[in-house]
Amino acid sequence: MRHRKAGYKLGRTSAHREAMLRNMAASLFEHGQITTTIPKAKALQPFVEKIVTKARKGDLHSRRRVISMLGGDRRAFAWAHIPKSATEEQRESIEEQREFTEGFFDIPDSDEIETNRYGEIRKAPRLVKHIFDNVAPRFEDRPGGYTRIVKLGRHRLGDAAELCVIQFVGNEEGPEIGGAPSTRRRKADRRTAFAAKLRKDAPAKAEAQVEDSAPEASEESES
Repeated sequence: MRHRKAGYKLGRTSAHREAMLRNMAASLFEHGQITTTIPKAKALQPFVEKIVTKARKGDLHSRRRVISMLGGDRRAFAWAHIPKSATEEQRESIEEQREFTEGFFDIPDSDEIETNRYGEIRKAPRLVKHIFDNVAPRFEDRPGGYTRIVKLGRHRLGDAAELCVIQFVGNEEGPEIGGAPSTRRRKADRRTAFAAKLRKDAPAKAEAQVEDSAPEASEESES
């Protein structure tokens, strides 16, 4: 019996589930919104809102509690760094993501993030400082309900799980349900469009074959 055991199991062990929620929360604080399945979003929502409630207090004890909930402080916005060896496509992808995320939070300049020669991050803003300095002040006058879940009306390829977006509220004029579809989704759409094109061209090809064979039949009849 699961008396007094609230929350979602999500088919994972407690350690796996805790690590997953910490990583998802870090991504949500960095990007402002993430796309995931509905059960994961419902499990993540109270976890994130408790962190924001503690961050609103702004004292040292709250900071230590947030660090404990996130499993330690970590580097943030490492994805926003544009390496010198980046291709034009990679550079455009990072710039597009930066423009999207700036609808929710201020993104540090690429110069503020440093990497070593192996591409590992050496210098980047701290996530907990970002939460206390940028996220919590936005909800200073809001007594809860910092996030919302928006169903996308589409399903994930593979297991057909229903997808949704969990995002911070208060920026309704900014990016809402954005983000490009996955690579698998784009490939599936291309296959569907190609199959539809083949079905559309099939009658025309059949008529052309009939017209080509008609003169040969008439010549045989004359002879």
